[in-house]
Amino acid sequence: MKLVTVVGARPQFVKAAAVSRKLREHHREILVHTGQHYDYQMSGIFFDGLGLPKPEINLGVGSGTHSYQTAAMLQGIENLLLAELPDCVLIYGDTNSTLAAALAASKLLIPVAHIEAGLRSFNRSMPEEINRVVADHLSDLLLCPSNTAVDNLAAEGLSKNVHIVGDVMFDILKCVRPQVENNRDVLDRLKLREKAYLLVTVHRSENTDNVARLVTLLDAFNSIDEPIVFPVHPRTRKVISEIRFQPKANVELLEPLGFVDMVTLSAHARMILTDSGGLQKEAYWLGVPCLTLRNETEWIETVETGWNLLVGANATRILEGVRHLHPLSPQPPLYGDGTAADKCVDLISSTLEPDRLLERP
Repeated sequence: MKLVTVVGARPQFVKAAAVSRKLREHHREILVHTGQHYDYQMSGIFFDGLGLPKPEINLGVGSGTHSYQTAAMLQGIENLLLAELPDCVLIYGDTNSTLAAALAASKLLIPVAHIEAGLRSFNRSMPEEINRVVADHLSDLLLCPSNTAVDNLAAEGLSKNVHIVGDVMFDILKCVRPQVENNRDVLDRLKLREKAYLLVTVHRSENTDNVARLVTLLDAFNSIDEPIVFPVHPRTRKVISEIRFQPKANVELLEPLGFVDMVTLSAHARMILTDSGGLQKEAYWLGVPCLTLRNETEWIETVETGWNLLVGANATRILEGVRHLHPLSPQPPLYGDGTAADKCVDLISSTLEPDRLLERP
């Protein structure tokens, strides 16, 4: 079977790294990078750190408004699909790349498999929420990380070809744990002591496009009397520069890091403050308390266990969380057992093979 896999942002590179190596044992995969994250620090460094095959095609879309990005991707992906005529298109997550690939494939009647299906924040002001809802309703195979995701789909009338597989990011985390345990380079380079610093990331548009909200977050970081390591997303860096934010001496702004270095920093942090869905899960798996800089999360199970606290952009809640969040509850297994990639490939093979393709819904 010939598949086209579409990725475009850092988290999707991580997920594809887990699945592509399994997929290529049985099928022919064409890996397409839309160029949504287009500079080396936001994409190439991840290919180097994860063993992900180099993309056969890079559409080079680059930055722009949501409409511009999606339209450019839609055109590029459609041309590619018409040229390659794959048996299946594989998509991940909730980015503009995901939406464009789902639209292009479904209009050409090419089956779509969606990994990380069924997630919902129930906040339609998030571009990601629109992307994931539309992608799910266009997909022929829905591969979910949790029971909650399955329930979300059922509530929207989607129950055919819906499967729980777990989270492929856990697969990758298990693979890199030995590297992380032996990797002290990044800690030594940044002069950090284990469990004596906070790790911060901010990248979602709800926090970066609203300047007042971002200023509140930055002021809160400056009010924390602990070392803070803050790898800065280019979108966030641009706004920080425009507002001339001056971090205090204990707040260190860094360029984006590779995946292994980020996991190393996460594993040894006292606490993580983030608006990233992936980092919320990694914090949980690594046993690190997490403050989520949003008002809601798709990964509600991490909140229910007491290891993740929603604080939004409320400075008081952030500071209280930094001081008082010390989870004592056990960590029940969440999002699979580290074999999600195998399950995804098995289901893609058994459900979407051309001679076994079920009638499209």
